[in-house]
Amino acid sequence: MTEEIHDNVPSRQRKRFPGISSRAYEHPADRSALVALRKLTGFDTVFKALSGLLPERSLRLLFLSDSVRVSEAQFAHLHGMLLDACYVLDLAKVPAMYVTQDPRPNAMCIGLDEPIIVVTTGLVELLDEEEMRAVVGHEVGHALSGHSVYRTILLFLTNLALKVAWIPLGNVAIMAIVTALREWFRKSELSADRAGLLVGQDLKASMRGLMKIAGGNHLHEMNVDAFLEQAEEYEAGGDLRDSVLKILNVLPRTHPFTTVRAAELKKWAESRDYQRILDGHYPRREEDKDTSVADSFRDSASHYADTVRTSKDPLLKLVGDIAGGAGDLGGKLRDRFTGGTAGPKPPRDPDAAEGQA
Repeated sequence: MTEEIHDNVPSRQRKRFPGISSRAYEHPADRSALVALRKLTGFDTVFKALSGLLPERSLRLLFLSDSVRVSEAQFAHLHGMLLDACYVLDLAKVPAMYVTQDPRPNAMCIGLDEPIIVVTTGLVELLDEEEMRAVVGHEVGHALSGHSVYRTILLFLTNLALKVAWIPLGNVAIMAIVTALREWFRKSELSADRAGLLVGQDLKASMRGLMKIAGGNHLHEMNVDAFLEQAEEYEAGGDLRDSVLKILNVLPRTHPFTTVRAAELKKWAESRDYQRILDGHYPRREEDKDTSVADSFRDSASHYADTVRTSKDPLLKLVGDIAGGAGDLGGKLRDRFTGGTAGPKPPRDPDAAEGQA
């Protein structure tokens, strides 16, 4: 069920973005991961099959019967935030939104034909109004980007993988797609965080929300700068063994680590791209049909090149050294795996070299 926006006005003065394209806020890693996902062997076949088989009507009936639908009569403050977010991002149809009983703070946007936004009671009870506004904007950003379709398939395949875990080959095939979907979804969260900031236009509230998701309702015990320092320490700390462990830790997750999300969002909020959007200079939906796939590839490639060049992660620094043609790669590899530094090379004995071919 959807609503049409009429004369909704935000509860405080913020900028609105008529006709904004999701390209304006989508993270380059989101787009490139989605391209890689679509190229995965068998994905098109699975996607087409599941699009017709997924019980979407059953899903909608489940939330309708066992959750609380947000409206003017129920969770009216959330209803106002939802209308507000759709107004700011100029989303013509307001998605149905439900509150479901779950003490874990979480929110999601799912659905194939039309997106459904679901927030848990744990999240509603944890966040204040401005923090919640950023979360609602985050989910509306998912809806505008069309992420709900892939999220729904991810949920279905994750459940299916658990049921067929005893079938070795079947599970391997499903888990390959699930892993690729998770990689894309983690990147899509970075895009949706940006959409949440565009809706709330309050970086401090976005930061507070992420800190609460990480550490609970104890803001008086937390500090934004110290929280962001954790992200820097996480990225730069350790040796190559830690880099490998980071990859293994993140593989089963659907969301990036919270400190990483906070650092990424702060970086974008301080960028020229964000300011240009606030000034009204952003890509429009009417231009989407004329966009070049090659341009998206170039943007993604440029982003990853910058990431490799500026990253403090030991593995990415090694990749940068290899790409730059650094010498003594064997020594660098050994040192970074052991956390040591290469000692000085022994002086060359000119006499020992004489007579060699």
